[in-house]
Amino acid sequence: MSHTPPAASTAATSPDRAHSHPALIGRTQYFTLGRDDEGGFTFECGQTLPQLTLAYQTYGTLNPARDNAIYIFHALSGDAHVAGVHQDDGRTGWWDLMVGPGKAFDTDLYYIICANIPGGCKGSTGPSSVEPSTGKPFGMRFPVTTVHDMARAQQRLVTHLGITQLLATVGASMGGMQALAHAELFPGATRGVICVAVTGKFTSQAIAWDEIGRRAIMMDPDWHSGEYYGRTPPVQGLAVARMVAHVTYLSESAMERKFSRRRQFREEIAYGFDVEFAVESYLAYQGRAFHQRFDANSYLYITRATDYFVFGGEWGSYRQGFEKSDAKFLFLAYTSDWLFPPSQVEELPAAAKEAGRDAEYYLIDVPHGHDSFLLEAEPQETYVRAFLDKLK
Repeated sequence: MSHTPPAASTAATSPDRAHSHPALIGRTQYFTLGRDDEGGFTFECGQTLPQLTLAYQTYGTLNPARDNAIYIFHALSGDAHVAGVHQDDGRTGWWDLMVGPGKAFDTDLYYIICANIPGGCKGSTGPSSVEPSTGKPFGMRFPVTTVHDMARAQQRLVTHLGITQLLATVGASMGGMQALAHAELFPGATRGVICVAVTGKFTSQAIAWDEIGRRAIMMDPDWHSGEYYGRTPPVQGLAVARMVAHVTYLSESAMERKFSRRRQFREEIAYGFDVEFAVESYLAYQGRAFHQRFDANSYLYITRATDYFVFGGEWGSYRQGFEKSDAKFLFLAYTSDWLFPPSQVEELPAAAKEAGRDAEYYLIDVPHGHDSFLLEAEPQETYVRAFLDKLK
């Protein structure tokens, strides 16, 4: 398992090249399983929806051979808008540092696809969607969703787009879980799999963090057993859930460097319980901002899906999961990630090699924690370019 970066690609972005392209525009499209293809969608829990809509965006051009498509799975709070400028609200895509002309996932070379997951709240069918039989939002009547459900639904979109085999699937954090699930479920559907800051199963500690967040939401008086649509949502509970989760995405050194023990408003000790430290103010802002763009019930469903996920099956093994796939794999881990530490990530490429699969693993020394994939393009960009070149 080499940690030496491959040679930098000659396609690396230069200032001239970056400025020679018009801005990418993210345009959301919709695909409805059961309407735009045959059959509804049955979840692992046994419930079936006659129709299930996925909101998705595409970038670049699908070539005549249809063999340059890359599917990017998003993490917990992400959506289909992975890059460029959103045509409706001007938002920048959540992985804009990696996707676009001349970037690692070069939209001049590749056809990039990204969809909001089932159970989400960014255009795909989820708890906040209207249940046709009642005319009201599903709420907690929405089917309990798994990561494997997410992968199966999104493969239906790939088929709908006329793609027989993807060049690669890509995902970080929960997106990486979806990429693993997809490889396990659909042998031959992709040539390569790129997993960043991922684990094959949650530890009890990771499940515990999720449960704290869920309980914060469910104990909010405004939750009303999930029936809060049309009234005040559980803003405070969701804010606390986001605050707890956000701490797990950062490293101690990053937080210390950014905040230390600095006071937010004055240097003197206040001797009270209002916001006093800078880190408290930061977390309060994260909580406030999150409820404006995310549905509390979706947060419950998605975190439970990650808790349930086990690559290779609950009573199987990672090796058995890799034996079901014929793809090549690239795994990236971060030294400062304590949510999914390198020791957990390393188990996956080791099992892949035991199963006879081609698997690369690189440990990246950066200080930002689990969210490092969102913050620095290099050296992950160099590893990704080299891996994609091998798949062509």
